[in-house]
Amino acid sequence: MLLGVLLNAYVPPRRFAWFNLLSLGFPVIIILYSLLTLVWIFLKKKRAVFFILLGLLFINPVRRWINFSLEKKEIANLKIVTLNTKGGKFGADKIEKFVNEQHPDLVFLQEDGDIVYDFSDLKRNSKIYVVSLYSRYEVVAHKELFEGLYSEDFNAYADYTDLQIRDKTYRIINLYLQPFKFEKQMVKLNGNSKEDEQKVKNIVKRLIPTFKAHQEQVNIIRNAIDESPYPVIVAGDFNSAPNSYEYYHLGNGLKDAFMEAGNGSATSFHEYKFPIRIDYIFTSPSIKALSYKVDRSQKLSDHFPVVATFKID
Repeated sequence: MLLGVLLNAYVPPRRFAWFNLLSLGFPVIIILYSLLTLVWIFLKKKRAVFFILLGLLFINPVRRWINFSLEKKEIANLKIVTLNTKGGKFGADKIEKFVNEQHPDLVFLQEDGDIVYDFSDLKRNSKIYVVSLYSRYEVVAHKELFEGLYSEDFNAYADYTDLQIRDKTYRIINLYLQPFKFEKQMVKLNGNSKEDEQKVKNIVKRLIPTFKAHQEQVNIIRNAIDESPYPVIVAGDFNSAPNSYEYYHLGNGLKDAFMEAGNGSATSFHEYKFPIRIDYIFTSPSIKALSYKVDRSQKLSDHFPVVATFKID
C-alpha cells in the first residue's frame, strides 16, 4: 500500500484512481508499517533489516506531513498568508484582524465569497468567484485558468497574476481545486455495520470522480507553471493530500515551503479529527523559504491559516 502511494507520481487518476485514495490514508498506513517494523526488531527477525531499509523510501513522504527544519538565519523580504476562509462564516472581522497583524506582502484567499477585506497596505489584485489575491505590488498580467469550463460538475477555480516585485516579475498562482463536498454526518461511522459499509461506499463514490476531475485541473495549472517566463509561487487549497497525484504533479520542479522550512505537523484542515493537509505553498527554486507555520491558535474557518516567509532576489 505504501508503494502504491509512491506510484501517484507516475499513474494518473483517470488510469487508476485507487493509488490516490491511498495518499489520504498514508498517516495510518505508515504508523502501522512502523509498528510492524518494531515487532520484527523486538522478535529479532532478519526481516526487520528489510523493513528498515524499505522504510527509507518513505522519509520524504513522511516529511510532507511532519517535518523538522533547521532555523534559517537570513532576513526574509516576502511574507505570505494563505487561507480558505469558508465564506467568512467564522467571522470576517477576525480574518481581517489576523491578516493585518501578520503584515504580509501577499494574501491568497479561497472560498472568500463576496467579502472584500480591508487589509492594511494591500489591494485586491484579482478576484474570480471564490479565489482572491491581495498584495502591495503592481499587476503586470492576469489570466483566469478555468474560464469556460464551469458547470455543476466543475467548480474548481484558479488564476495567475504576474506581479512586479522589487523590479522583478513573479507569477502568482492562486488555486482551489474541485472540493469533495463532504459533511460530517456523511463520514462519521456509528458502529452499525450495514450503515457504515454504505457510508464508506458513498465516500469512495465521491472521491474517485473528484480525483479524476483533478487531473484535468492539474494539467491546466501545470501549463501555466511550465509556460511562465518568471519565477512562480503557487498557493491555495489543493483539496488533495501530500503524496497524491495532485501534489506530485503541481509540485514538480518546485519547492514545498513546508519541507524547506516547516516544523511539526502540516495538518491544515481541522473539520475532522483525522490529520489532513490540503493547503500548500510551492515556489520556484530561486525563492528560498525561511519559515512556515500552520497557525493552530486561529479558528478563522475550517482551515488553519498558513503563514510563511521567504527570501527573494
